[in-house]
Amino acid sequence: MPLNLHHIDRAMTMQSHSSWIVLSITAFYMLSLALISFGVRRHSRSANNYTTGGGHFPAFLIGFLMLSEFIGTAVSIGTAQTGFKTGISAAWNLFALALGFVLFAWLLARKYKDLGDNTISGVLSRNYGQKTRFATSIITIFALEIVAVSIYASGGAVLASVLQVDRTLAIIIVGVVSVLYVSIGGMRSVIYTNFVHASLKYLGVGLTLWFGLKQVGGIGALQTQLPKSMFDWTAIGWGQIIAWMIAGIGSIFSTQYVIQAVNTVSNAGKAQRACFYCAGLMIPFGIGAALIGMCSAVLFPQVDSLQAFPRLIASMDQLTAGLVVAGLAGSLFGTISAVSMGSATLLLRDFYEPWFNPEKSDVKSLRFVRLATIAVGLLPIALALTSDKVLMIAFLGKALRASLAVLVLMVFYAPKFGTPKAAFISIIASLVATVGWFLAGNPWGIDNAYIALFTPLVIMSIGHVMRRGTPPEPIAPSAIRVEAGH
Repeated sequence: MPLNLHHIDRAMTMQSHSSWIVLSITAFYMLSLALISFGVRRHSRSANNYTTGGGHFPAFLIGFLMLSEFIGTAVSIGTAQTGFKTGISAAWNLFALALGFVLFAWLLARKYKDLGDNTISGVLSRNYGQKTRFATSIITIFALEIVAVSIYASGGAVLASVLQVDRTLAIIIVGVVSVLYVSIGGMRSVIYTNFVHASLKYLGVGLTLWFGLKQVGGIGALQTQLPKSMFDWTAIGWGQIIAWMIAGIGSIFSTQYVIQAVNTVSNAGKAQRACFYCAGLMIPFGIGAALIGMCSAVLFPQVDSLQAFPRLIASMDQLTAGLVVAGLAGSLFGTISAVSMGSATLLLRDFYEPWFNPEKSDVKSLRFVRLATIAVGLLPIALALTSDKVLMIAFLGKALRASLAVLVLMVFYAPKFGTPKAAFISIIASLVATVGWFLAGNPWGIDNAYIALFTPLVIMSIGHVMRRGTPPEPIAPSAIRVEAGH
């Protein structure tokens, strides 16, 4: 089947004159989600309920909750962008995340749930002390803010292309609306709305892939119109694939939002099942996003690779495009809610309450966590205005968390290894070295994820050899009792 370029050009012309239809559908969708948030806001009238959801939830719901954060707009646009350039092997970044959730279910979900602590910094401080707690919070918040930059950049690219508006204006709109949406109902509203987000996002990717394949003439025609290397599952290179695995698996092991999510189910078995649900949904999503980029490579070979996904959406009829954009917008807000909620929780537990609210006044804590949610949501907008390498930036944020994953595994499986001082130094050194390596352009082709992985391993090993005195006792999660939400 020949390319229907006339239909595509005509659709683009129609789209430029009727983007208000897409905007109206998206606005209606977001209004519906806002109503859900208002409906459950009564469960967020205390700081603890605001950050935990105030109850227990089914495993499949929490599986979708975790999925929504990891299939956000940055990953969707970024995977299509990489698929546009290298082909089907771009899907490996989602495969790496799926593997990460399987390993998390086997190795850590039960331990996190049994421990009962809903902050990554709280877990590490049990073995390595308060200095490590503060350093962990700082690197986690920094990593989450980097992820937010990629989210805003990709969300702005979608809205700018489909709604025919300036990219800078689109990013600002995305940021402001996201912050307003997140601050309404806390964790419970995030759980319910992110289920809707993930479902519609799946539908949107499916519709876009169907449209793209229809325009190129089907999967067979796609194969004839692209180089054979585009269908090589390892074309991206094993070095990049392994780097994605390190960054993806590491980020899942130490993501604040994931830890909060597994603590919203009633028992460890449900926490594990939620992870398996999430992993199973990752794989087809990754393949679909990569194929969308490949379709765009045939249909629009001259466009910037970042526009691979948005350009295809802009070619669709208004109703279908509206559904796709609503799904992308929903996933955008869903991921921002994850990032903002995780960062705000850390700021509350590790900085505000110990230093400024030692009496634990709930009124003060609730006021602070709401304001913190708004602040951490707005900060990344400026950087997003100059960001174009979406997937690379997203995985820098994941790589930074990989260094924390090394320490998490040591806490649970090798608590006598290293020292608290070495743990603190390794966190600071990992932050500096990983970001520095990224800014240097990943010299000699070595991805920054490797730097994030090996920096804490080397420093903890040196600390272990040089330590003096008695090492800390192993953690016994079943024997620890903590206050809910701390």
